[in-house]
Amino acid sequence: MPNITYQLPDGSEQTVDVPEGQTVMDGSVRNNLPGIVAECGGSCSCATCHVHVAPEHMALFDEPMDEETELVEFLDGACERSRLSCQLIVSAECDGARVVVPDTN
Repeated sequence: MPNITYQLPDGSEQTVDVPEGQTVMDGSVRNNLPGIVAECGGSCSCATCHVHVAPEHMALFDEPMDEETELVEFLDGACERSRLSCQLIVSAECDGARVVVPDTN
């Protein structure tokens, strides 16, 4: 099972197993990690699962669809590495990927 490392808003890191086919958001929510709210449950409509993907791991995930790009465009703290974790589907190749959960406060 692939391991994903989350750098949490307080600066600490947590590495969790995320089954292939689930999302980076699922891995956070199922392990009660702080920072990823996921209000819409993964339907790409609320942007409360915003993360920054480590530059070296961006290519492990599919390119964002238009809906995701539009939501990210209006987020505070968005950057070129910003993604919605509900759209980051984990595959075997994602083992060791890292994301930063930005502090929204």
